[in-house]
Amino acid sequence: MANTETPPLPALAAIDDLRKRMSASIIGQRDVIDRLVIGLLANGNLLIEGLPGLAKTRAVKAMAKNLDADFSRIQFTPDLLPSDVTGTEVYYQSEEGGSFRFDPGPIFANIVLADEINRAPAKVQAALLEAMEERQVTVGGTTHPMEPLFMVMATQNPIEQEGTYPLPEAQMDRFLMHVNITYPPVEDEVEVIRLVRGEEIAAQRTAKKTPKPTAISQDIIFEARGEIGQIHVSDAMERYMADLVYATRTPGKLSEELARWIEIGASPRASLALDKCGRVHAWLNGRDYVDPLDVRAVAPDVFRHRLGLSYEAQGDDRSADDVIAEILSVVALP
Repeated sequence: MANTETPPLPALAAIDDLRKRMSASIIGQRDVIDRLVIGLLANGNLLIEGLPGLAKTRAVKAMAKNLDADFSRIQFTPDLLPSDVTGTEVYYQSEEGGSFRFDPGPIFANIVLADEINRAPAKVQAALLEAMEERQVTVGGTTHPMEPLFMVMATQNPIEQEGTYPLPEAQMDRFLMHVNITYPPVEDEVEVIRLVRGEEIAAQRTAKKTPKPTAISQDIIFEARGEIGQIHVSDAMERYMADLVYATRTPGKLSEELARWIEIGASPRASLALDKCGRVHAWLNGRDYVDPLDVRAVAPDVFRHRLGLSYEAQGDDRSADDVIAEILSVVALP
């Protein structure tokens, strides 16, 4: 096993620096920052949900601005068209004649912020499916691959009902994790006030611009992913992850309450997500092996959007997090 007292590897040191930079812009949301970094290193897409004003968009921008990567923001609205996201074939006229050429849409970036994704109709949401899962877009019979570093970070507001379109289960399942952002404690809210005030003052001092820190190279991300791929996962840990997922499909074998609360269990993508995110969590904590704490730390974000709760769960005032906590308490540790 790895010696935790040895100096951090270059990739780990760079990722820790990224987390510190993001923490300087996002106060009181350490867990959210960690989940964004886990999604980046696990090569997955994230769904970020929270009430208005909780820095969902700011968090994604804070990560993108510190990476040497192309960033694109798509503001989803009810009148958006699929071609507004993927791009379209455009006819160009020249002296040699006319021809159609593909004009890439905003989806062709390294980090794509799909802001308020549930405001767009089903056709636009479906336009993201191929890009999120297959890492390519097909327009006019031609397939256009995405960049090696590509991830979608989508935000949605849970209280908006008018003019919104709930995400279909097929698209929800394509998100590696569903991250919830909650209100910060009062101490952190004071720091938020000071931070924004300081940014406004700094923005007015245009004559005294300070140089921006060097952006973290994409090579660091790929190096980190290579190291994460070497993280050891024991047979017992693999079985523990599979047991957790299986418990969502056969809740009656664990307890009568879970049987009443769960209507639809998690798909095999949940097992893969537990494995990926668990290895990243272990790597971020300086270990070369996955233990139960890693799996339990990421399980709520992996399961939150993959469980179909029954009406009885709603009647008992049980949220997905409550059900997940119950599953973690009844499934035996390895």
